[in-house]
Amino acid sequence: MRYATTSLVSSLTGLSTTQLREWTNRRALVPADVPPAGRGSPAKFTWQTVLIICVAATLKTDFRLELQSYRGLFSGLRTSLHQKSFVAIWNKKLVIEPSGDWTLTNIDDDIDSPGDVLVIQLRPHLETLAEGFAISPPPTGSGQLDLFPAQIVDDIRKSDDRTNMESQIAGNRDQRKTA
Repeated sequence: MRYATTSLVSSLTGLSTTQLREWTNRRALVPADVPPAGRGSPAKFTWQTVLIICVAATLKTDFRLELQSYRGLFSGLRTSLHQKSFVAIWNKKLVIEPSGDWTLTNIDDDIDSPGDVLVIQLRPHLETLAEGFAISPPPTGSGQLDLFPAQIVDDIRKSDDRTNMESQIAGNRDQRKTA
């Protein structure tokens, strides 16, 4: 499992390290996966936890919502995301109802809710995380993932190398004949 340190998470989410520590340690809205071992050691976060921090940052900055009331959402989302792969949520959006209930739905699906909801597109956040965690995004074509990465195989020998090798072989034959 790959972990990101506080400084990387800060750069991926746009939060200051102070704000990140506030949300993950003091207020424990989205706790770190591996808490800091002591003073001066960084906390460690999985991509799932960083995605939740991105969602929290969106709620705070774009919608100006108080995050304390969404603690249950963050906890439930954490449990759900740790059971899903990165590729599985690539084309999903998070739908949050006023009651605090939430669902992950396909990006193209209509929202079936009688009232108002908040919709957070996950792909922009996942694109940032793919780069920060060095995770390959899903393929856009056939949906088939490469089992092995393509590598260039250079089997063409240079003519100089071949000539040198042939002269060495001929020289070895000449030495055997004289011996």
